[in-house]
Amino acid sequence: MSRFARHLDTQDGPHNPFPGLPALERRLGHALPHRIGSNEGLDMPHRALSARFGPELAALARTYGDAEAWSLRTCLGQALDLPRDALLVDAGADSLMALTLRALCDSGPCDSGPCQTGSPVITSAGTYPTWSYFVRGHGCREIEVDYASATGHLAPDLDALAAAAVREGARVVYLANPDNPSGHLHRDADVLALRDALPDDCTLVLDEAYHDFRDDAWAPAASAVWPGVIRLRTFSKAHGLAGLRVGYAIAPPETLAVMMKVRIHYAVSSLALAAAETLLTNPEETRAHVAAVIQRREALSSWLAAQGAEVLPSATNFVAVRLDSAERAAAVHRRLLDEGTLIHRPAHPALGHLLRISALEDALVPGRLDGIAEALR
Repeated sequence: MSRFARHLDTQDGPHNPFPGLPALERRLGHALPHRIGSNEGLDMPHRALSARFGPELAALARTYGDAEAWSLRTCLGQALDLPRDALLVDAGADSLMALTLRALCDSGPCDSGPCQTGSPVITSAGTYPTWSYFVRGHGCREIEVDYASATGHLAPDLDALAAAAVREGARVVYLANPDNPSGHLHRDADVLALRDALPDDCTLVLDEAYHDFRDDAWAPAASAVWPGVIRLRTFSKAHGLAGLRVGYAIAPPETLAVMMKVRIHYAVSSLALAAAETLLTNPEETRAHVAAVIQRREALSSWLAAQGAEVLPSATNFVAVRLDSAERAAAVHRRLLDEGTLIHRPAHPALGHLLRISALEDALVPGRLDGIAEALR
């Protein structure tokens, strides 16, 4: 049985009706300087934009981005030692999640309760909630499994995920690695063992939004193409482009070709593509930033532990603290909000006793997190 949605696996198309000027120029092998065939605002003076942001941004704003992100995928391929056709660029990891579900899953009608006829999707109860938002919005049938939990340990349960996938005949299993919100990192060998335990037509969607904070993030094998796996990454965290919405997927070319059938072709703006390419060609700034974040993360973890908190190991740009009850966590969260400080408390009841704190300089300001310290006394 195919791993893709039925309507995509039985036809050649759909094909993008507007691949864009850069793609056409690549096919023709020459430039098209006289652009009078599209309805872009190429004659817009943009005096106000130029005055505020400069002429380069105004020029980028006039044109659609390259629908194929050719130049950015080329830079990514060079940075990750991957072929261009094993990479797909989209508007952040969130958009890539929705895209994978459109490509892999059949939707089902929903009346008042959970969908019963859509493709089964396996998820850890309380993991990154946007995934579940898209699962339900696409009409899939979501099955949640509990985290594995022990003192100093909170992580997606790989054995339980695999067992549920086999039992339910799942089309997709979702795993955030490193996990959000616990921060736990599974070894690659364990992730591949999970993949091997899944049904043949089941795809592992591996959310690697925090990949750049792993110790081995820039190792040669850290970005390999894994059959049966779609690896999702983002420029929002380590690269600091959250507001521009750029992400990419690493997967076998035949998988990405199906995803392209249902992708919004101009989802990534010209500005976002140019910004991401600029950072990739200047990697020293990103690496220095990651090193500084890790240093702050360790300092924050040490301070919280000294207050008596149970600090979970983290391979991300945040620290997770587990309190003894959801009620206490909610009270701390509310107190900090009242003081003007935003930290994160998962909305899912399975993880309501967690507090997640970003490893920013502001978190280390004396007194900033006294609400947590006082709650632990």
